[in-house]
Amino acid sequence: MSPRTLYRRIALAEVVSWALLLAGMFLKYVTATTDLGVKVFGMVHGVVFIAFCLVTVLVSVNQRWTARQLVLGLASAIPPFLTVWFERRMEHAGALEGGWRLGHAEARPENPLERVLHLLLARPAVAVGVGLVAVAALTGVALVAGPPVSVGG
Repeated sequence: MSPRTLYRRIALAEVVSWALLLAGMFLKYVTATTDLGVKVFGMVHGVVFIAFCLVTVLVSVNQRWTARQLVLGLASAIPPFLTVWFERRMEHAGALEGGWRLGHAEARPENPLERVLHLLLARPAVAVGVGLVAVAALTGVALVAGPPVSVGG
């Protein structure tokens, strides 16, 4: 799977998870019928949000995005539905072109993040496992930390 395909899929998954969470919030706060949607889709959105952020970092390292592009990519996950817009913007800018630059045996990683990505790309099954463990661990940290506290409340 190319960086473009992976990023497009995770950006779309993030948008879908936002839509489901907003639907759950509508049911909870507008119709006051149930909070089940917020409980279920809140967790789904949280997991997909974390996965999107991790994939954004990996793709940015491989594609040599600028720090500004990386920050904008991460920030695009905060407002609803912005991740697909950002992905399309990066595609039109050519920032998602090509394959996994660091996935070749002859690749020469230049920094620690590139070395980690190079090792993961050499073993795709291990990379998927590491990704799943990272998402689960970060989700656990988020659950322990709890929801954000509102100002004044």
